[in-house]
Amino acid sequence: MKFFLLLSVIGFCWAQYNPNTKPGRTSIVHLFEWRWADIALECERYLAPKGFGGVQISPPNENVVINSPLRPWWERYQPVSYKLCTRSGNENEFKDMVTRCNNVGVHIYVDAVINHMSGNGVGAGTSSTCGSYFNPGNRDFPAVPFSHWDFNDGKCRTGSGDIENYNDPYQVRDCRLVGLLDLALEKDYVRSKIAEYLNRLVDIGVAGFRIDASKHMWPGDMKAILDKLHNLNTNWFPEGSKPFIYQEVIDLGGEPIKSNEYFGNGCVTEFKYGAKLGTVLRKWNGEKMAYLKNWGEGWGFMRSDRALVFVDNHDNQRGHGAGGASILTFWDSRLYKMAVGFMLAHPYGFTRVMSSFRWPRHFENGKDVNDWMGPPNNNGVIKEVTINPDTTCGNDWVCEHRWRQIRNMVMFRNVVDGQPFRNWWDNGSNQVAFGRGNRGFIVFNNDDCLQVIWGSLSFMLWFT
Repeated sequence: MKFFLLLSVIGFCWAQYNPNTKPGRTSIVHLFEWRWADIALECERYLAPKGFGGVQISPPNENVVINSPLRPWWERYQPVSYKLCTRSGNENEFKDMVTRCNNVGVHIYVDAVINHMSGNGVGAGTSSTCGSYFNPGNRDFPAVPFSHWDFNDGKCRTGSGDIENYNDPYQVRDCRLVGLLDLALEKDYVRSKIAEYLNRLVDIGVAGFRIDASKHMWPGDMKAILDKLHNLNTNWFPEGSKPFIYQEVIDLGGEPIKSNEYFGNGCVTEFKYGAKLGTVLRKWNGEKMAYLKNWGEGWGFMRSDRALVFVDNHDNQRGHGAGGASILTFWDSRLYKMAVGFMLAHPYGFTRVMSSFRWPRHFENGKDVNDWMGPPNNNGVIKEVTINPDTTCGNDWVCEHRWRQIRNMVMFRNVVDGQPFRNWWDNGSNQVAFGRGNRGFIVFNNDDCLQVIWGSLSFMLWFT
């Protein structure tokens, strides 16, 4: 890939369903499974100087320790309590990270797991990241505390107690997601304990929340919890600022639950975005980049001011969740850089960049049997994110956000923020170009040759 950059202006701020980023910062990055200490360093040494607006972090609350398979990434999504201790760090390290990142203008967005607790099949004991006792079989989580009264076992109407039919919205929201114990969010007590947890994080200084598994909660129950949230900490945010909310709702069409049911609570993840963009760049089904002229709502996506967009996330880069084989990831580096570049150049949605770790993929019958593997570690302890002389990362941390092309496109988006999408050009196939006002111009070549395009702009980028 060839990449040329010319930069001469500084961008302006924007506010769209307010993510609370600092003026001139328009994107966040998901530092998946990073330690709090490494995130604090990355905010200071790289993210702030390069114009990133914030970091989505992995769930910070106590979770089950899974040993079979050995410490999978998904153990973070099986809560035991709302204590702030995980393998990313303890409460003091968490507070230090939030403070240091906020102090350099990079805000923290917490992945909040509030739909459920641990899996039904996990044994009782103290095998948890803080050592708290729990007994899923008895629905006993004394470190919260939650008891059998606080779960939806009596409300779910399937024989297994799990979701069996995604065309039944009652099952999807009242039954267990892959065996995870479903909290009764209509109960005031459950709402109050969740709000207490989220408010503790707000008071520490976080800027907002990704609400995990939002599709599996009734929008009204979520609203009742979110209405209890405090305003953001005035040490770093203007008085009266509210937490930024973006909800994980997988809506590819064909199911009764729709993304727009959740708009009243905040932004929503647009999973069609990465799935469709991957199909276009892979040239599947006759798709061409020339067809991207009306990208966004013209492709049946949700309204732009409610969309959180991304090329891949921690689930679908492993074949989980939405998108399937069309999803582009760091394993497809040339097309991936082009996809992220297009996302950051185009005005649709609020953008999140992925930052991954590498694992030894092993496919059997088309499935990666190692897709469960957790972050780089020594006997379960997460490895430090080391930085190589060329500014890339070591210790099997991929750090896509440090790739030159992606870093520069984060800067491009900051510069052209608020500028109109105009001057579209395509060759009828897989070469396209467009401008953002008079501040930036972008050229993409997914063909084998490139026609010459001339422009007179302050910021010009070429992907080929």
